[in-house]
Amino acid sequence: MHQPIKDATYEYPPPRRKKLIETGIPLTTINKESAREKSLRHGLPSTLHLYWARRPLATTRSILFAQLVDDPSAHPDKFPTEEDQVNERQRLHRLMNRLSRWENIHDQDLYREARQAILDSNNGRMPAVLDPFAGGGAIPLEAQRLGCEAHASDLNPLAVIINKALIEFPALFHNLPSVHPAAVSATDSTGGLADDIRYYGKQLRDRAFEKVGHLYPKVKDENGDEHTVIAWIWARTVTNPNPANPVQVPLVRSWWLSKKSGHEAWIKPIIQADGSIRYEVQHNADGPTGDAEGTVNRKGAVSIVDGTPIDFPYIREESHDGFMGSQLVAVVADSSKGRVYLSPSQEHILIAQCSKPENYPDGRIFDWPGRINVFRYGMTQFADLFTNRQLTVLTTLADTVAEIREHVLSDALAAGMAHGEPLDEGGIGAQAYADAIAVYLSLAVSRQTDRCSTINSWDSSRDTIRNVFARQAIPMTWDYAESNPFSSKSGNFLSQVEWVAEAVENVPATPLCEAHQADATTRDYTDVVVSTDPPYYDNIGYSDLSDYFYVWLRRMLKDILPSVCTTMLTPKAQELVANPYRHGGKDGAAQFFVDGFNHVFEHVRETARTDVPMTVYYAYKQKDDKTGTSTGWYALLDGLIHGGWEITATWPVRSELANRMIGSGTNALASSIVLACRPRPEDAPSIPMRVFNSVLRRELTEELKTLMASGIDPVDLNQAAIGPGISVYSRYSRIREADGSDMPVQKALEVINHVIDEVMGDADTDYDADTRFAVKWYQSYGWGQENSGMADQLSRSCGTSPDALVRGGVFEAAGGKARLFRPEEMTDEWNPLRDDHTSLWEATIRMAGILDKKGVDAVVPVMAQVGERLPWEQIRALSFRMYHEAEKRKDTEGSIRFNNLVSMWDDLSVRAYKEAVNLQENIQGELDVD
Repeated sequence: MHQPIKDATYEYPPPRRKKLIETGIPLTTINKESAREKSLRHGLPSTLHLYWARRPLATTRSILFAQLVDDPSAHPDKFPTEEDQVNERQRLHRLMNRLSRWENIHDQDLYREARQAILDSNNGRMPAVLDPFAGGGAIPLEAQRLGCEAHASDLNPLAVIINKALIEFPALFHNLPSVHPAAVSATDSTGGLADDIRYYGKQLRDRAFEKVGHLYPKVKDENGDEHTVIAWIWARTVTNPNPANPVQVPLVRSWWLSKKSGHEAWIKPIIQADGSIRYEVQHNADGPTGDAEGTVNRKGAVSIVDGTPIDFPYIREESHDGFMGSQLVAVVADSSKGRVYLSPSQEHILIAQCSKPENYPDGRIFDWPGRINVFRYGMTQFADLFTNRQLTVLTTLADTVAEIREHVLSDALAAGMAHGEPLDEGGIGAQAYADAIAVYLSLAVSRQTDRCSTINSWDSSRDTIRNVFARQAIPMTWDYAESNPFSSKSGNFLSQVEWVAEAVENVPATPLCEAHQADATTRDYTDVVVSTDPPYYDNIGYSDLSDYFYVWLRRMLKDILPSVCTTMLTPKAQELVANPYRHGGKDGAAQFFVDGFNHVFEHVRETARTDVPMTVYYAYKQKDDKTGTSTGWYALLDGLIHGGWEITATWPVRSELANRMIGSGTNALASSIVLACRPRPEDAPSIPMRVFNSVLRRELTEELKTLMASGIDPVDLNQAAIGPGISVYSRYSRIREADGSDMPVQKALEVINHVIDEVMGDADTDYDADTRFAVKWYQSYGWGQENSGMADQLSRSCGTSPDALVRGGVFEAAGGKARLFRPEEMTDEWNPLRDDHTSLWEATIRMAGILDKKGVDAVVPVMAQVGERLPWEQIRALSFRMYHEAEKRKDTEGSIRFNNLVSMWDDLSVRAYKEAVNLQENIQGELDVD
């Protein structure tokens, strides 16, 4: 990938065999499939249990394959010519395209082909892959699916339990038949683990209902018909600040229950003579709007009794002093015709007022302002987040898991399994199987806590219960939805069991893999390939959020997985997150994070395999704070480089479509950057900055051309170009600035971006005069008007004139003003074969405008005709350039248009080529007739 400057005093190592990830990957398809994966609801392993910031499986699977498979250039004996290498690389890319699609997840022929490619690149041996920050388990799971021995470790016990359930337990009990009595009596039952999860999950639900079902009564409508309750809607209350009216007033975000057309429902508060409030459900579209839609917003609250303002300090004080209460404001029930919304009844108010159970799981909530806001309202213990009824049903479900475990053990023994050792001691018999089922049922109960808390709210747009972790935080909710775990609708327990079972059905389950708790800074890395998705600086407080689930899981699993559930709460002190509230402020948190990353990557380098690059994901944000710097990004690069790593490639991978990101007004940035890293030689040379600039410019010039030809979208070009740029920076032990100091990574990135700008601008000399003028005009004025004198001056310097530009159909100059025509103004009928003055600019702008306004079918014949006058690759290159310029000008519409044109280029060119062939045949036919 690079040609280091030769130094007579330095003995260069033999060239490494490049992996596919270090040359090119089919990024557009990978990103497309990763974005589409978010719309899939069933079968994804992520449905096993919530965890934060999981990578899409399409991404991790593709990156792992590219990381493990040799690039054809590494085998000149097999692929001696550049053409041979290109053809083989394209074959591998087609294989990756198929691998990235979820529909092919069970295609065993495809995976045999993929595994053979990995074996061919690794001396006939499948590598062992380790993720030391395993989190939600996407990387270990996809390593296992590709046939590798996967190793997952994490400091967080919730992550370890999830990874064990994904990659370890299914492999231990792969292909075993179900053990429950109904399956044993059937002659063709081979449902196995997932079948037993469903069966015993229903047993768990039924036993819990026998114990506490009376707390979840049915509700009668106005006709006396009974319905199963889906949710009870409660509003938190505080004492009205007005001393003349010291009654309890509700804090309600919205009075609406349903906004679906034809099924509208809302809550009408009615103030009684004594100042108390009664709530009636209305079934019409006449509900409140604007500020009256609720009683609380971001600015504060208002008393519906007398209009007294209520500020947040007062609400917090009320809550801390124990005066915050709650009132039942509506009941949501199920019927054959859909949701039924009913006014609250006294019966349901009284039943909910049960006593708090004894020995409920608890732990102290961490005060993290902006992330865990409940602490500010006096909710300092996890038990504070649940009603007494919720605590009762959840502790009942949790404690009943142990009973079901004994039931499974008895059935497994009856089915002929040997007793064996416990699961945590490596057992594979009946006891271990019962333990495994208990783990999955515990995960279902833990999932239930996400739908069974006072942090849940009612989503009136979808008529469902919104889960606690709708975002990566524990926010305060004012009106909350208390679910009925024994219903068959939103928030019920059997649906949690089904999500778990479906996830287990779709894991690879071979080969045998393992997950355990370990600190990334101290664990062993001997003979493993590392691919990891480490914590993202200060974005997510994994351990603090995980405690919400862990206090429940530990209650159920401390005797089943004692090696994992050793601590009362998740470990905090060693967690590699820049938490300013735990590490002495912002500076202390940053230093902790940097030191931790340096230590981890230094340690990995000591023993991990060096013949395969390490891959590291980073959740990229261009501006991580108000200063405009990217502290986490710099910290990651610093940690890698100071840890002795050379970065050989960077790839922007996303789970949002680029056009959607631009269209929504957000920065068109990747969800993550994946870095491929190799150990830097211990005796790598140092160079002065002027040499660095020279090498950087030479290599970036070639790499940008390669990237643009590889099918990458313009939206991803800058991030991908960081790879070859930072590769130059990271291959040297030092880069000395003029004053003798070392160039920091921040400065290197600034230089890299500057060189990218220069290289993109170098094409100006190859443009025709009109295009050279148009690009420069756009750089200065965009699509806006300017003085005609400026147009005359600039056009002369570019070898053209305003009159020629007007005749060329790209420019307007009249009344002393001049401007470029916008793409949407250049979509009229146009045949470049009959145009005696077709510039590269005109062809590009017209194609972008026609594609945007009229679609693919309209632009294909234009592209075919343009190809008779101009090379298509020049149009593509200019589109890249114009995307780059549009981004700098914050021209969102322009960004979208130019990105669309390039991102669809391959499909367009295939169709345009066929059109061009037909065009040539028609021209030849006309000549033959003449």
